[in-house]
Amino acid sequence: MKNRFVSNLLLTFIWVALTGDFYFANYLFGFILSFFIMWLITGGRGRAKYFTLVPSLIGFLLFFLYELIKANIQVAYEVSTPHYKMSPGIVKIPLDVKSNVGITLLANLISLTPGTLSLDVSNDKKVLFVHAMYITDKEEFIKGIKNGFEKRILNILR
Repeated sequence: MKNRFVSNLLLTFIWVALTGDFYFANYLFGFILSFFIMWLITGGRGRAKYFTLVPSLIGFLLFFLYELIKANIQVAYEVSTPHYKMSPGIVKIPLDVKSNVGITLLANLISLTPGTLSLDVSNDKKVLFVHAMYITDKEEFIKGIKNGFEKRILNILR
């Protein structure tokens, strides 16, 4: 996997050098183009993890940006209006993520999203305690975390 990533970067830099355009958009286009070319070349020889990991990472990043923007808008609206619709609370979220890296990543992503804060992880690493500003339905909130951040983290780490 490391060799494929290095090859992808090398092809990206070759693309940028050939085009002479050193803007970020050209680097991004070159990376995507070289990824696609490498995927086509190695297409019939088994499924390499690199070709599933990169789209998962991009999807994860886009999902996080969407959640971040959505939460910022919700908190900004709450602050700028005279009446509060907050229903704060602390929720116990059962964890399917088992690795320290996965738990840390999940807790930090939750804390980076406005309106939520990771408080603690149980000693047996099976439960994450989260404080949220908007909890109307605890089960729906738990489903949102598990089907959102946690599911995508598991896809990346497996």
